[in-house]
Amino acid sequence: MNTSFKKIITVFTILLCSNINMFAQQNNTLKESKSNISLEIDPVTFGFNGYGIHLRIKPKNNKHLLLGIGAYAMDMPNALVDLNKKNKGKGWDVRLNQGYGFFGEYHLSKVNKKWFVGGQLGLQEYKIKNSSIAGNEKFTNGLLMAYGGYTWQLFDTGFYIKPWGGFGITSKFSGTNTLGNSKYDIAPIVIFATLHIGYTF
Repeated sequence: MNTSFKKIITVFTILLCSNINMFAQQNNTLKESKSNISLEIDPVTFGFNGYGIHLRIKPKNNKHLLLGIGAYAMDMPNALVDLNKKNKGKGWDVRLNQGYGFFGEYHLSKVNKKWFVGGQLGLQEYKIKNSSIAGNEKFTNGLLMAYGGYTWQLFDTGFYIKPWGGFGITSKFSGTNTLGNSKYDIAPIVIFATLHIGYTF
């Protein structure tokens, strides 16, 4: 093989590799410049006779911001009800009957990768019963929560696991939290943690 031919092969190889690398970068840039939709579920809620379904959107040309809405419901475990000492051991049976939330998240690396912080504005209807009192009552709360977590991508696919925890404030908007002569105490501070499983389309 003569020297000139070797040079041609070398130059061709360099150009080919450069074009492949450029194409990959352009492809990544194109993906980041597009709006992306993610769908998340909260498997914990399904384990407590409920559901948690969330839709997330990454705005165009923004690799850090994620906005979304969610709908969720679940029977509240006794351990969570008993966290409020005023309700502990008093026979309360509580269901988060229907919740709706608006979410905003800032991902420090890029959307759905590694650490993130966020906020939730929600409206939640609760249904309360008591083992020693007939009937039930409902009341609706507003929720403002700050939260943070970490997202693991699974094998470079669109699937991810997203554990997070938050600290919020809540206040009753409507309804009643009194059943018979007993009052279900609504704590003004809410601490919550869960895990979402999602997929980015």
